[in-house]
Amino acid sequence: MGLIDARRAAPGDDLLSSLIAARDDDRLSEDELVSLAFLLLMAGTENVQHLIGGGLLTLLRHPEQLAALRRRPELMPEAVEELLRCAHPNQMAIRRFPTEAVEIAGTRIPAGDTVLLSLASAHRDPARYPKPDRFDIHRPDKAQLALGHGPHYCLGAWLARMEIGIASGTLIERFPELQLAVPYGQLEWRESFRSHALRRLPVSVG
Repeated sequence: MGLIDARRAAPGDDLLSSLIAARDDDRLSEDELVSLAFLLLMAGTENVQHLIGGGLLTLLRHPEQLAALRRRPELMPEAVEELLRCAHPNQMAIRRFPTEAVEIAGTRIPAGDTVLLSLASAHRDPARYPKPDRFDIHRPDKAQLALGHGPHYCLGAWLARMEIGIASGTLIERFPELQLAVPYGQLEWRESFRSHALRRLPVSVG
Protein backbone atom coordinates (compact mmCIF):
# COMPACT_ATOMS: atom_id res chain seq x y z
CA MET A 1 0.00 0.00 0.00
CA GLY A 2 2.87 2.37 0.74
CA LEU A 3 4.27 1.93 -2.76
CA ILE A 4 0.84 2.54 -4.30
CA ASP A 5 0.42 5.71 -2.21
CA ALA A 6 3.87 6.92 -3.29
CA ARG A 7 3.19 6.29 -6.98
CA ARG A 8 -0.21 7.91 -6.71
CA ALA A 9 1.40 11.05 -5.26
CA ALA A 10 4.23 11.05 -7.82
CA PRO A 11 3.30 8.94 -10.87
CA GLY A 12 6.01 7.78 -13.22
CA ASP A 13 6.41 6.01 -16.55
CA ASP A 14 5.89 2.54 -15.08
CA LEU A 15 3.30 -0.22 -14.95
CA LEU A 16 2.17 0.46 -11.38
CA SER A 17 1.48 4.12 -12.21
CA SER A 18 -0.60 2.98 -15.21
CA LEU A 19 -2.59 0.60 -12.99
CA ILE A 20 -3.20 3.40 -10.48
CA ALA A 21 -4.45 5.62 -13.32
CA ALA A 22 -6.84 2.82 -14.35
CA ARG A 23 -8.08 2.63 -10.75
CA ASP A 24 -8.57 6.37 -10.55
CA ASP A 25 -10.57 6.24 -13.79
CA ASP A 26 -12.83 3.57 -12.19
CA ARG A 27 -11.56 0.81 -14.50
CA LEU A 28 -10.22 -1.09 -11.47
CA SER A 29 -11.44 -1.34 -7.90
CA GLU A 30 -9.00 -0.59 -5.07
CA ASP A 31 -8.94 -4.31 -4.17
CA GLU A 32 -8.14 -5.21 -7.78
CA LEU A 33 -5.33 -2.64 -7.85
CA VAL A 34 -3.75 -3.96 -4.64
CA SER A 35 -4.14 -7.57 -5.82
CA LEU A 36 -2.48 -6.83 -9.17
CA ALA A 37 0.36 -4.91 -7.52
CA PHE A 38 0.97 -7.82 -5.13
CA LEU A 39 0.90 -10.32 -7.99
CA LEU A 40 3.40 -8.30 -10.04
CA LEU A 41 5.76 -7.95 -7.08
CA MET A 42 5.61 -11.58 -5.94
CA ALA A 43 5.20 -13.52 -9.19
CA GLY A 44 6.92 -11.11 -11.54
CA THR A 45 9.86 -10.05 -9.39
CA GLU A 46 10.53 -12.03 -6.22
CA ASN A 47 10.04 -15.51 -7.69
CA VAL A 48 12.44 -14.86 -10.56
CA GLN A 49 14.94 -13.11 -8.28
CA HIS A 50 14.99 -16.04 -5.85
CA LEU A 51 15.18 -18.61 -8.64
CA ILE A 52 18.20 -16.89 -10.20
CA GLY A 53 19.98 -17.01 -6.83
CA GLY A 54 18.90 -20.54 -5.99
CA GLY A 55 19.58 -21.69 -9.53
CA LEU A 56 23.11 -20.30 -9.49
CA LEU A 57 23.72 -22.07 -6.18
CA THR A 58 22.44 -25.33 -7.70
CA LEU A 59 24.79 -24.98 -10.67
CA LEU A 60 27.77 -24.18 -8.42
CA ARG A 61 27.03 -27.32 -6.37
CA HIS A 62 26.94 -29.45 -9.54
CA PRO A 63 30.21 -28.57 -11.31
CA GLU A 64 29.82 -31.24 -13.98
CA GLN A 65 26.48 -29.73 -15.02
CA LEU A 66 27.94 -26.23 -14.91
CA ALA A 67 30.88 -27.37 -17.07
CA ALA A 68 28.45 -28.87 -19.60
CA LEU A 69 26.64 -25.51 -19.82
CA ARG A 70 29.90 -23.65 -20.34
CA ARG A 71 30.85 -26.02 -23.15
CA ARG A 72 27.40 -25.85 -24.73
CA PRO A 73 25.55 -22.61 -23.86
CA GLU A 74 22.71 -23.71 -26.16
CA LEU A 75 21.69 -26.12 -23.37
CA MET A 76 20.52 -23.20 -21.21
CA PRO A 77 16.78 -23.67 -22.03
CA GLU A 78 17.03 -27.28 -20.83
CA ALA A 79 18.91 -26.12 -17.73
CA VAL A 80 16.21 -23.53 -16.97
CA GLU A 81 13.51 -26.22 -17.02
CA GLU A 82 15.50 -28.41 -14.64
CA LEU A 83 16.17 -25.41 -12.38
CA LEU A 84 12.44 -24.71 -12.31
CA ARG A 85 11.95 -28.27 -11.08
CA CYS A 86 14.86 -28.44 -8.63
CA ALA A 87 15.46 -24.90 -7.41
CA HIS A 88 12.08 -23.18 -7.55
CA PRO A 89 11.66 -21.11 -4.36
CA ASN A 90 7.95 -21.76 -3.90
CA GLN A 91 7.30 -24.90 -1.89
CA MET A 92 3.53 -24.56 -2.26
CA ALA A 93 1.20 -23.50 -5.05
CA ILE A 94 -1.36 -20.75 -4.54
CA ARG A 95 -4.18 -21.84 -2.25
CA ARG A 96 -7.16 -23.58 -3.83
CA PHE A 97 -10.75 -23.78 -2.55
CA PRO A 98 -12.97 -26.62 -3.86
CA THR A 99 -16.45 -25.43 -4.77
CA GLU A 100 -17.86 -28.84 -3.87
CA ALA A 101 -16.70 -31.74 -1.74
CA VAL A 102 -14.10 -33.94 -3.43
CA GLU A 103 -12.20 -37.08 -2.50
CA ILE A 104 -8.50 -37.47 -3.35
CA ALA A 105 -6.62 -40.67 -2.53
CA GLY A 106 -9.19 -41.63 0.10
CA THR A 107 -9.25 -38.21 1.80
CA ARG A 108 -12.47 -36.22 1.70
CA ILE A 109 -12.05 -32.47 1.25
CA PRO A 110 -15.19 -30.46 2.12
CA ALA A 111 -16.35 -27.62 -0.10
CA GLY A 112 -14.68 -24.34 0.79
CA ASP A 113 -11.73 -25.88 2.63
CA THR A 114 -8.26 -24.51 1.97
CA VAL A 115 -6.11 -26.84 -0.13
CA LEU A 116 -2.34 -26.38 -0.39
CA LEU A 117 -0.60 -28.21 -3.21
CA SER A 118 3.02 -29.15 -2.51
CA LEU A 119 5.12 -28.30 -5.55
CA ALA A 120 8.26 -29.46 -3.74
CA SER A 121 6.75 -32.92 -3.26
CA ALA A 122 5.45 -33.12 -6.83
CA HIS A 123 8.86 -32.21 -8.23
CA ARG A 124 10.52 -34.99 -6.20
CA ASP A 125 7.94 -37.67 -6.96
CA PRO A 126 9.84 -40.91 -7.80
CA ALA A 127 6.77 -42.21 -9.62
CA ARG A 128 7.08 -39.25 -12.02
CA TYR A 129 10.83 -38.61 -12.28
CA PRO A 130 13.61 -41.22 -12.36
CA LYS A 131 16.16 -40.31 -9.65
CA PRO A 132 14.13 -37.21 -8.69
CA ASP A 133 16.76 -35.78 -6.32
CA ARG A 134 19.36 -35.65 -9.07
CA PHE A 135 19.89 -32.33 -10.86
CA ASP A 136 20.35 -33.19 -14.52
CA ILE A 137 20.08 -30.66 -17.33
CA HIS A 138 20.03 -33.59 -19.79
CA ARG A 139 16.89 -35.06 -18.21
CA PRO A 140 14.60 -36.04 -21.11
CA ASP A 141 11.37 -35.30 -19.24
CA LYS A 142 11.30 -31.51 -18.84
CA ALA A 143 7.73 -31.20 -17.51
CA GLN A 144 7.29 -29.35 -14.19
CA LEU A 145 4.60 -27.45 -12.29
CA ALA A 146 6.65 -24.43 -11.21
CA LEU A 147 4.76 -22.16 -13.61
CA GLY A 148 1.35 -23.68 -13.03
CA HIS A 149 -0.80 -25.80 -15.31
CA GLY A 150 -3.94 -25.54 -17.42
CA PRO A 151 -6.06 -22.46 -16.68
CA HIS A 152 -3.65 -21.56 -13.86
CA TYR A 153 -0.59 -21.45 -16.14
CA CYS A 154 1.54 -18.36 -15.50
CA LEU A 155 0.96 -15.57 -18.03
CA GLY A 156 4.57 -14.49 -17.63
CA ALA A 157 6.07 -17.98 -18.01
CA TRP A 158 8.11 -17.21 -21.12
CA LEU A 159 9.35 -13.92 -19.68
CA ALA A 160 10.43 -15.72 -16.49
CA ARG A 161 12.27 -18.38 -18.51
CA MET A 162 14.03 -15.69 -20.54
CA GLU A 163 15.08 -13.70 -17.45
CA ILE A 164 16.44 -16.78 -15.69
CA GLY A 165 18.29 -17.97 -18.80
CA ILE A 166 19.84 -14.59 -19.61
CA ALA A 167 20.91 -13.88 -16.02
CA SER A 168 22.34 -17.36 -15.43
CA GLY A 169 24.04 -17.55 -18.82
CA THR A 170 25.61 -14.11 -18.47
CA LEU A 171 26.97 -14.86 -15.00
CA ILE A 172 28.61 -18.17 -15.90
CA GLU A 173 30.02 -16.76 -19.15
CA ARG A 174 31.37 -13.56 -17.65
CA PHE A 175 32.86 -15.19 -14.55
CA PRO A 176 34.49 -18.50 -15.52
CA GLU A 177 36.01 -18.91 -12.03
CA LEU A 178 32.76 -18.23 -10.17
CA GLN A 179 32.43 -20.21 -6.96
CA LEU A 180 30.85 -20.07 -3.49
CA ALA A 181 32.69 -17.74 -1.14
CA VAL A 182 31.45 -19.53 2.01
CA PRO A 183 30.75 -23.18 2.86
CA TYR A 184 27.25 -24.31 1.92
CA GLY A 185 26.31 -24.77 5.57
CA GLN A 186 26.95 -21.09 6.27
CA LEU A 187 24.45 -19.82 3.71
CA GLU A 188 21.52 -17.89 5.16
CA TRP A 189 17.97 -18.75 4.13
CA ARG A 190 14.77 -16.76 4.48
CA GLU A 191 12.49 -17.91 7.29
CA SER A 192 9.35 -18.54 5.28
CA PHE A 193 6.92 -21.43 5.05
CA ARG A 194 6.01 -20.60 1.48
CA SER A 195 9.33 -19.59 -0.06
CA HIS A 196 12.65 -21.48 0.21
CA ALA A 197 15.02 -18.70 -0.80
CA LEU A 198 18.45 -17.37 0.05
CA ARG A 199 18.93 -14.16 1.96
CA ARG A 200 22.17 -13.63 0.06
CA LEU A 201 24.59 -15.66 -2.06
CA PRO A 202 28.24 -14.79 -1.36
CA VAL A 203 30.40 -15.75 -4.33
CA SER A 204 33.99 -15.32 -5.46
CA VAL A 205 34.62 -14.35 -9.09
CA GLY A 206 38.29 -15.31 -9.10
